[in-house]
Amino acid sequence: MLDNLISLVKEHAGEAIINNPAIPNEKNEAAIGETASSIMSALQSQVSGGNIQNVLNMFSGGNVADSPAAAAISRNVVQNLASKFGIDGAQASQMVQTMLPGILNSLVSKTNDKDDSSFDLQDIISKIGVSTGGIGGMISNLFK
Repeated sequence: MLDNLISLVKEHAGEAIINNPAIPNEKNEAAIGETASSIMSALQSQVSGGNIQNVLNMFSGGNVADSPAAAAISRNVVQNLASKFGIDGAQASQMVQTMLPGILNSLVSKTNDKDDSSFDLQDIISKIGVSTGGIGGMISNLFK
C-alpha cells in the first residue's frame, strides 16, 4: 500500500517538490517517500491516539482538507519535511499546502471507488495498526 501512496504523492508533487529549488533534484524521490511515510505515520498516530473516528470521517468524503485528520497529517508532513530536508518551516508548510489537498482527495476518492482496488479502507486501517475485526462492521456501514 505504501507503494501506491508513493505513486499518488508523485502525481501531486510537481511544483511542491519536483520543481521546488528548496529540494535539490537528487532528493526529490526521498522527499516524495518521506511525504508518503509521513501521511501513513500521521494516520497511525490518529488511530493510536483514539481518533479513529476522525480518520473514518475523512474517508467518508465531504471537504477532506477541513477534516481534523487532514490537519494532523499536514502538521506531520510539514514537520518531517522541514527537519529531514533542512528547509524552513514556512517553505515546508507552503509545499504541503500545495500538494496535500490533492493527495488526500485522490486517496479518499480511490478508497471509495469500487472499481479502483489500489486503496482499500480496511487495508489502510489494518496497515496503520488496527485490527479490522472490531471496526469492520462500522467501516462497512460507513460506506453503504
